[in-house]
Amino acid sequence: MYLATSEQVQGLIAQGRTITETLEIARDVAKKLLESQSGKAISIDRLDDKFDCPLVVAV
Repeated sequence: MYLATSEQVQGLIAQGRTITETLEIARDVAKKLLESQSGKAISIDRLDDKFDCPLVVAV
C-alpha cells in the first residue's frame, strides 16, 4: 500500500495499491478539496512532469 499527502493541499490523504493508483486518487482528492475551498469547479488536466516524492518505508 502507498500513502500520499501534500504540504500544499491541506487535508489531502490518499491511499492506493500502486504508486500510479495512489497518484490518481490523490489528484481526484486534491481537485475536490480545492473546489470545496474555492466554491467553484476547477480543472486539473495532468500531473506535473516533475515532482518531489519522498519515500518513507515502515514495517
